[in-house]
Amino acid sequence: MEFSPGPPDHEALDCRLPTRQTMPVVVASPHSGSNYPTDFLAQAAVPLAALRRAEDAFVDELFSAAPSLGIPLLAARFPRSYVDANREPYELDPAMFEGPLPRPLNHRTTRVAAGLGMIPRVAASGEAIYRGRVSAEIIEHRLETCWRPYHLALSGLVEQTYSRFGAALLIDAHSMPSSVSNLGPRERDTRVDIVLGDNHGESCASELVECAEHWLAARGLRVLRNQPYAGGFTTQRYGRPGLARHALQIEINRALYMDEARHERLPVAGTVERLMAGLLEEIGSQALEILRPRPLAAE
Repeated sequence: MEFSPGPPDHEALDCRLPTRQTMPVVVASPHSGSNYPTDFLAQAAVPLAALRRAEDAFVDELFSAAPSLGIPLLAARFPRSYVDANREPYELDPAMFEGPLPRPLNHRTTRVAAGLGMIPRVAASGEAIYRGRVSAEIIEHRLETCWRPYHLALSGLVEQTYSRFGAALLIDAHSMPSSVSNLGPRERDTRVDIVLGDNHGESCASELVECAEHWLAARGLRVLRNQPYAGGFTTQRYGRPGLARHALQIEINRALYMDEARHERLPVAGTVERLMAGLLEEIGSQALEILRPRPLAAE
């Protein structure tokens, strides 16, 4: 399948398309963006370094081999602390805003309570991002300039993939702070390297999750499923196995590839890039077999 012209070009997005799609897979990175609008920085009560701790830094680079493998890659250029594309569009805290709200907001979620709605209220440190209330007009502005273009492009890629192959697998790529990856007793080395999220079995065929888990474990990585990340809005929206649309969230421990304090890639980041390329090759080839529609048996 050749992409012509593919999803619309948009300044908020980095969409890298293969010359020809050969696998029923799409990779998306909603949180690796680092283009901070100057008006947003002027409103912020915390320094840029504090805002950047919310980024899934360099995750788009870790999956950069996707187009050469025949897989489209979509990444947000806008930062997560500005707009979180892995949230519902009106999943917001009304107390953040002044002025008329555009519609009733979905504010009764655990994510909003934690300050992590579609427009986050707090930075990764827990500090308030804004000095005070902000105009409610920014809600529709950020939806129109960031959230909607991202999901328009993503849904287009998924549907193009489904049309070509009869099924689609969305890999929703993320990273996790090393501070949340020690999930066992302190006296043992229990660092988790990768968390695979499939909404507790609801968003992806179990065979594909097992394929990813076994491949990663065979290369010495410690893998958990759904703990502490089972998937967010993206896996819930796009993961519909009954409709042959699957979604798998992959969380990578940042300590594997970056200096979290300095916000810099480590020399070993290239090794992680090659691992992710190998994972895409494996899961992509397996998806062709697992997801391929099978003819009905003759009665």
